[in-house]
Amino acid sequence: MANSNGGALSFLMKENIVAEPGFNRWLVPPASIMIHLCIGSVYAWSVFNPPLTRQLGVVAPAADDWSLSSVVWIFSVAIVFLGLAAAFGGKWLEKVGPRMVGVVAATCWGGGFVLGSVGISTHQLWLIYLGYGVIGGCGLGLGYVSPVSTLIRWFPDRRGMATGMAIMGFGGGAIIATPLKTWLLGVYGKAPEYLGTQDAVALVTEAGRQFATTAAGKVEVVVASAKQAAALHGGGAEGVYVVGTGDTGAAMTFLTLGIGYFIVMIIAAFMYRVPAAGWQPAGWTPKVNDGNAMITKANVDIDEALKTPQFWQLWIMLCFNVTAGIAVIGVAKTMMSEIFGTSMPLVVTAAFASTYVLMISVFNMVGRFFWASTSDYIGRKATYMIFFALGIVLYLSIPYFATGGSTNPSMFYLIGFYVATMVIFTMYGGGFATIPAYLADLFGTMHVGGIHGRLLTAWSTAGVLGPLVITSLRDMSVGKAITDLTSKVDAAAFAEKFGAPVDQLGQLVAAKTVTIAKLMEIAPAGTIDPTSSLYNTTMYVMAALLVVGLIANVLIRPVNPKHHYSGTQPGTMPRGAAASPAE
Repeated sequence: MANSNGGALSFLMKENIVAEPGFNRWLVPPASIMIHLCIGSVYAWSVFNPPLTRQLGVVAPAADDWSLSSVVWIFSVAIVFLGLAAAFGGKWLEKVGPRMVGVVAATCWGGGFVLGSVGISTHQLWLIYLGYGVIGGCGLGLGYVSPVSTLIRWFPDRRGMATGMAIMGFGGGAIIATPLKTWLLGVYGKAPEYLGTQDAVALVTEAGRQFATTAAGKVEVVVASAKQAAALHGGGAEGVYVVGTGDTGAAMTFLTLGIGYFIVMIIAAFMYRVPAAGWQPAGWTPKVNDGNAMITKANVDIDEALKTPQFWQLWIMLCFNVTAGIAVIGVAKTMMSEIFGTSMPLVVTAAFASTYVLMISVFNMVGRFFWASTSDYIGRKATYMIFFALGIVLYLSIPYFATGGSTNPSMFYLIGFYVATMVIFTMYGGGFATIPAYLADLFGTMHVGGIHGRLLTAWSTAGVLGPLVITSLRDMSVGKAITDLTSKVDAAAFAEKFGAPVDQLGQLVAAKTVTIAKLMEIAPAGTIDPTSSLYNTTMYVMAALLVVGLIANVLIRPVNPKHHYSGTQPGTMPRGAAASPAE
């Protein structure tokens, strides 16, 4: 690694990017927001779920297509490596500064997309895990922590607002990425070969797969419903399509995004500046404890912080708040479409569902700035008390609204579900934005970036725990629901619908031929759709996790003075007089 004494990369080092006197500190937040907007596109990962799970079938999943559970874990791996990279890179950040870390983040995040593109085009799932999950995840972690300590030092008078501005960009990344990814998938997508309606094509089922005989011989096919065909870019007809003849456009979308994100993040990294040693905002004088005993004027070394109970209390709080938030984010769109889209089809249309997804990102983003800024006035501890206490009530309300909306269609249940989830999303984002200021209050600003990086291992844990709970509990519920529905369906109707007897149910489910939705089409009149109850247990578990987080926050106390750093606080290399910012 280069240093200030020379080397090709010395211009990236912290001591060479110290702000000149008179530098306007408000020029730093835009750089942070740019990087966070790019890496925040990870929240729009769900846009890739449909095309990746039907990469071969395109219009509908083919037998050899990746399952949703295997694709969802790519996002989880990215979050795991976000936390790991932040934990190891946080201390490195304090040494080399935000510009060096930003450049490495740009290379990893952009390069991860490019490698993922190769994995999609060659249908090698492990390459997507390596590219987007591992390498891209490292870019996420480094990009996430790069502005935190810098902004806290530029804005000691507004810690919550400063970190809220940057981390707001992470939450808002999906607002830009969702329509952008959707548009690119449409540009690069190609419909598969259409053979005709299901009645016009002779189909045969072998080991759960469906085949059709054409002039070219027997080919594997998928049967698309009118809804699935209409989802093709440009629309399509209900019927039979040949597997492997189309393109979802996912590979080229990955490649395009990788190049674009790299360019934007490199530009942003070169906009970073750090304040000179001893710099303070003009006219601002620190108040002793700022009237809050939780705000220390001492500092705690990064390694010493891990020896305090406060660090692990915050770790638990962040982990469980994120786990619960991921649980809702992971199923909210599905619940909205499956439950209310079926019971209230005139209201919950495709356009409504798309707007709902957009609003998830909006409330996630707004919550980051709102709650972090609010914490400057009511305190971090009080802010987290709201997150947990109100969150418990909201999580317990979701099964009520979901079940009610399925059995008794009413705007009351729809509005209740909508409001409850949106408030949850604000607190999910607010937890991320408030935690750096909470750390600075308890441990001081000396190593806050590095301590924050290590705390983000809680996010890594939540990235595994959340999807694990969601997928395992939901898969159990789905399996039970399919078995129950099959027992109610006439055996002859089942064989006619799926081209195989009931005793092949396991193969048919594995090949994605039998689903709850398709079984409901032949279920006896009056059969209740079990979809609304698939998520109840998950929400109850999430509420229980928030109870643990609430207790951890209640027990937070100021750090024992024995952990305080007794040496001279290391600062940036001075360059002339301290800068006076243009406010």
